[in-house]
Amino acid sequence: MIALAVLVFVGQANAQVNPTERAVTEESMFEALGTDTNAVAGRVSIPDSNAANLIKPDNKSWAAFQVGTVQTLSVIAVVGMVGLLALFYMFRGRIKVDSGMSGLKILRFGAIDRFAHWTLASTFIILALTGLNLIIGTSVILPLLGENAFGALTSLGKIAHNYLAWPFMVALALIFVLWVIDNIPDKVDVEWLKQGGGIFKKGVHPPAKKFNAGQKVIFWAVIIGGAGLSFTGVMLLFPGVAGAAADWQLYQTIHALIAAGLSAIIIAHIYIGSVGMEGAFDAMGSGEVDVNWAKEHHGLWVEQEKAKSSKDSALSTPAE
Repeated sequence: MIALAVLVFVGQANAQVNPTERAVTEESMFEALGTDTNAVAGRVSIPDSNAANLIKPDNKSWAAFQVGTVQTLSVIAVVGMVGLLALFYMFRGRIKVDSGMSGLKILRFGAIDRFAHWTLASTFIILALTGLNLIIGTSVILPLLGENAFGALTSLGKIAHNYLAWPFMVALALIFVLWVIDNIPDKVDVEWLKQGGGIFKKGVHPPAKKFNAGQKVIFWAVIIGGAGLSFTGVMLLFPGVAGAAADWQLYQTIHALIAAGLSAIIIAHIYIGSVGMEGAFDAMGSGEVDVNWAKEHHGLWVEQEKAKSSKDSALSTPAE
């Protein structure tokens, strides 16, 4: 049926204009066909009349916005954050444990916490890369790989993007349930922010509970941003539910902009949790961190854990 619509459209074009590259432009084709700016349509015999719309000239502004503004903002967000972190590393270096590693460990995150974190992290990275490919792939990756390889990669990426969205949403909900109590802002966070988290000056260790103010910012950015990505993503997966074309175009734009901003934040999070801070990776690696690291970066949390352990020991000791 789609082929029939194409034949009708081509027949109309051949009857009124010379459809050669030199003889006709897109604008002159529209003028010769006598169309308005709503659509160039053929005829179909199926119930869905929208299938007859071959071209919608008024979508050109939306497409230009995607190729121009959205693409530019995405590149600035990702490349800009990488550049800022590179400069920060050059001037500050790796944040080390000032008192040195003690060799003693304290449990920071259990197996369920780490499972939820790594599920969310791995799916987000794949979703971010496959989504970024849709924005800059034709201008950056296509020239490097060629049409065949790029087409195959993009096709697989689309499948991965559509299906990995679901475990991402499940992990996002699990992270929220597990950590929301410890991520409620309080007055301790104000002092942490006043001291810049101690990341700009050596020897400075502001008080912090299980999550400091910086981690709370990341947590809420991931929860709110992830919820926005989830909602708009579902609308894009089921455009019939989203509404008219203008609606899913809006959802797509919001989806892309949230993804760009959240990608920049996650890049900073990955930096701090790996090369940026000594001992930080252990929290989500083995789940156990060095006691000295914990005292310097989460001193109030260490005191709470010690008090909890003392209380548990007292309760388990039989009374005389």
